[in-house]
Amino acid sequence: MVVLGSTPTGARTGVPLLLAVLAAVVAVLTACSSGGTGGVGDASPAASASPTVPPPGPRVTVDPAVAVNPTTPVHVHADGGRLTSVRMTNPAGDQVTGTTAADGATWTTDEPLAYGRTYTVVTDAVSPQGAPTHLQSTVTTLDPKQTDTAAVDPGTTDVGVGQPIAVTFSHAVNDKDAAVKALTVTSTPPQTGAWHWISSTQVDYRPAEYWKPGTAVTLDGKLYGADLGGGAFGAKDIHETFHVHDAWIAKADGASEQMQIFDNGALVKTMKISLGGPKFPTHLGPHVISDKQPSVVMDSATFGVMPGQPGYYKETVQLDERISNDGEFVHSAPWSVGQQGNANVSNGCVNLSPADAQWFYDHFGIGDVVEVTNSGGQTLPIWDRWGDWELPFSQWQAGTG
Repeated sequence: MVVLGSTPTGARTGVPLLLAVLAAVVAVLTACSSGGTGGVGDASPAASASPTVPPPGPRVTVDPAVAVNPTTPVHVHADGGRLTSVRMTNPAGDQVTGTTAADGATWTTDEPLAYGRTYTVVTDAVSPQGAPTHLQSTVTTLDPKQTDTAAVDPGTTDVGVGQPIAVTFSHAVNDKDAAVKALTVTSTPPQTGAWHWISSTQVDYRPAEYWKPGTAVTLDGKLYGADLGGGAFGAKDIHETFHVHDAWIAKADGASEQMQIFDNGALVKTMKISLGGPKFPTHLGPHVISDKQPSVVMDSATFGVMPGQPGYYKETVQLDERISNDGEFVHSAPWSVGQQGNANVSNGCVNLSPADAQWFYDHFGIGDVVEVTNSGGQTLPIWDRWGDWELPFSQWQAGTG
């Protein structure tokens, strides 16, 4: 019999189990929803965020850094910030001077470097947020195969109107255009001029016409760092200045055996002369005085007349002014006074009486001009110091002899 309201035995035992399971679920749900800090399963925002990464410092670069021409400025740049310190030193520890730009972003060297050196660059920079950058790097300059020096003529600061400028290099120049590009001549008043290569080592400058009296001339040669070709670079810069005095020009005529002297275009004196005889005629054309000495030992062996041969001599000659490297001088010649004004009997020189030679020596000097005509000789070679005026300026401008 089933009694109403009674409960079967199996159902009575299942109720406590169900209640236990429900209690466990409630407990778990309560723990998962807890707001505690540090408990198992804590899901707070502070625990789940990524760690903060500091912003980077500026990107620092050094340019150029390898095979640097020593005249090329080196730049240190901070991209995204400003430089706080730059120290560049040579192998000996000497510091290279430089300037930082107003915005602090760039530092630039102020002085040339040396060939074949490695410089150390230590840099500090900071970003607008204060993030720092520290960099240590090196700059290496090029190491030339050879370096060339250059000598300059004239070697005096006061010259005549015919004086060219000569730059003579210690080695043959491969890149002649680069060498000339590094040379600048300035004249006051301005006068048109040009360079011309006399040889593989010598380049000369002259104006289209003789310098104007009173001209100031300056040569600036930016040769240090200049690539002269073939692995050669200029060893150092050159700088020379000189002043051009009055226009002293002597006109020696082999037909009349006379020499007229002009000072700034005015005839001031006429002298009897004897030029070179038929065997050794004086060269034709403008000659420029390159040296003057109170006395010179002249030896005919220098032009092939040896001891024991007819015409040989070795004598001390007075009041000498050289007008070519071929042994031509204007000088005192007391032994030929009888022929002066009548016959050309010298070995290429311009012979004068002692009195006229003294006057000439007192008034003429480096760079002054002696123009020879009607001598029966050939034109003075351009390479025979100084034959620069033998070429018309249109040919001179072509650049090579």
